[in-house]
Amino acid sequence: MAISYANGTHLFTSESVSMGHPDKVSDQVSDAILDSLIAVDPKVRCACETLCTTGLVVVAGEVTVHNAKAVAAMEQIENTVRETLAEIGYTDPAMKFDAESCAVIRTIHGQSADIAMGVDSDGAGDQGMMFGYACRETPQLMPLPIDLAHRLMERHAVVREKNIIKGLRPDAKSQVTVEYDGKKLKRIHTVVVSTQHTAAWNGAKKQALLKKQVIKHIIEPMMPSKLYNAKDIIIHVNPTGQFEIGGPHGDTGLTGRKIIVDTYGGRGCHGGGAFSGKDPTKVDRSAAYMARYIAKNIVAAKLAECCEVQLAYAIGVADPMSIRVDCQGTSDISESELERIVREVFELTPQGIINHLKLRRPLFKRTARHGHFGRKPEKDGGFSWEKTDKVAALKKALGKK
Repeated sequence: MAISYANGTHLFTSESVSMGHPDKVSDQVSDAILDSLIAVDPKVRCACETLCTTGLVVVAGEVTVHNAKAVAAMEQIENTVRETLAEIGYTDPAMKFDAESCAVIRTIHGQSADIAMGVDSDGAGDQGMMFGYACRETPQLMPLPIDLAHRLMERHAVVREKNIIKGLRPDAKSQVTVEYDGKKLKRIHTVVVSTQHTAAWNGAKKQALLKKQVIKHIIEPMMPSKLYNAKDIIIHVNPTGQFEIGGPHGDTGLTGRKIIVDTYGGRGCHGGGAFSGKDPTKVDRSAAYMARYIAKNIVAAKLAECCEVQLAYAIGVADPMSIRVDCQGTSDISESELERIVREVFELTPQGIINHLKLRRPLFKRTARHGHFGRKPEKDGGFSWEKTDKVAALKKALGKK
């Protein structure tokens, strides 16, 4: 299970990537296709993978639809791909990957009848184990390093789209190292931001100026003032020297290759399953969302300082094979008791998860950038797993007020 908090002073680092990073481009395309289908066919079966490289997007996978509108949406996949690339910012042919001119190849067939048989009986769409995590380091109950890394990439998108720093391109990465003293946050130790740019920023003098702009407009606005000391921090901006060639032209992108970025930045465990392109019958996605929901509510209820939840499923079987709650020694309630009330309070069958979190809606493309967790629940049901509406039920189950 999750590692225990280290004693004494230590460092922990997490990274995030921008919406224009090649792997995130692939994730967003896969989820945009899922959204286009689930909007007209809530029970669509979808496992959609995307590869993107210089001038090319390949969409492959298993998709089963149930009505004429969904068939029509299947025929519009190429348009969905191009609209997604344009929204991300790949509109300039100089990047050698742009929404208008890239080729789009689609190779999709139906879901295996052997898998469908298990899902049709309300069982899990696959076997595996899924983890959720929460802690008190941020108001979002997320680990601080991954939360800050995501916020840097959100800010990068704003600065690029509003042209606050001229000549930025969509591909970027962030990395944040936090210094701890035991469980206590001590300071921001190191920040790394690499951002793709036009040729206008090439050269040592231009890069020095770009670093100042990135610090001013991207890094400093996102740093918590109590933990950030400009005189006592290491900052790297484009540490290779420049970053003109990037995006899918610089590095081939694949769906599902940023699973640690998508979750908790390396804090705790990961079951290995990716999220994007998968409809909610795939417990890789839906049960990971439920595990976060459980862990977050346990921490929000002040039953623990941090919590990791593991759920495990067998393909075609509705009830989880196992449930494990690990509070890393931060709870005065036994973990066996917490596991008991989790079974009592939360819906844990695949259909129960789908129904409670209301996952049969087009809510997924937005999750494929800046992290699936630590986001605000939205009015249309997006990020429903971030709600803390089970706090009272958990306390009641424990006999607490």
